[in-house]
Amino acid sequence: MAELNPGPTPEPTRTVRVVLADDDTLVRTGLRLILGGDRSIEIVGEAGDGLEATEMVLRLRPDVVLMDIRMPRRDGLAALEAIRAATSDVKVVVLTTFDTDDLVLTALRRGAAGFLLKDTAPADLVAAVHLAAEGRSTLSPSVTDQLVAAVARQPDDTRRQDARRRLAGLTAREHDVALAVGRGLSNAEIAAELFMGVATVKTHIGRLFDKLGTENRVQIAICVHDAEVAG
Repeated sequence: MAELNPGPTPEPTRTVRVVLADDDTLVRTGLRLILGGDRSIEIVGEAGDGLEATEMVLRLRPDVVLMDIRMPRRDGLAALEAIRAATSDVKVVVLTTFDTDDLVLTALRRGAAGFLLKDTAPADLVAAVHLAAEGRSTLSPSVTDQLVAAVARQPDDTRRQDARRRLAGLTAREHDVALAVGRGLSNAEIAAELFMGVATVKTHIGRLFDKLGTENRVQIAICVHDAEVAG
């Protein structure tokens, strides 16, 4: 099972509006049944391909989209790019079997709020939707090693130099926090390892978003791995 480790799940304060985008009817049905058990989540639409998903999201403006990568007419990556170009308010979470690392990395670099494996436990799936709605990513430590390996298979001096330049602008403490995020640690784990309060960790991560030009923890982790300084 996929293991999410983003820290405590925020208490729902409003109804989270969700669009499901997957060409597999059975997958959509399963997701609807799982998420429908939470009264604070409302499924406002279901799309069977990427083009339909893009049009539906731009029309309905949900809080969160669960987006498969491999879909007909327009794949999930193109749909993600179109949605992100039109709005930054909708959080897109990639839902995948993770059988193609390169596609997942591309999705995260293009602004996906995170990713989930399709065998994610129901409780973790519900928690991930709430986390995404609150602007928190769903980076799974259980696949961090696969992400690192995928990055290692894609040598790119320009990307490496850019990542190192961005990290060079951090303070020593911010750099330590960035490395910890790159290892998939939660806020609580970072606080314990670096001997600081959880609130202080959150403050540092907020600064990392600004300084690194990232939108979520996943993109921080990718920047760290691109620079090859993790660990």
